[in-house]
Amino acid sequence: MLVNILLWIVLGAVAGWIASMIMGKDAQMGALANIIVGIVGALIGGFIMNFFGAEGATGFNIWSLIVAILGAVVLLFVIGLFRRA
Repeated sequence: MLVNILLWIVLGAVAGWIASMIMGKDAQMGALANIIVGIVGALIGGFIMNFFGAEGATGFNIWSLIVAILGAVVLLFVIGLFRRA
């Protein structure tokens, strides 16, 4: 159980970091923000993938990382929209 939580934190950190680099927010975000964005991004990415009939995050693998990055990019985009308004 503890190992799974630690793996999700690592996956979230990597996904959040990659998404922040894609969105140009890397300099503005710290490690904790990357972890939170990555984990929430995995949830959002899972919902998006399920909506289109594909599998969401399935475990600690490349597909889950891609889903988490997709969701994190969407999350950062939406946050950016609200910050501009």
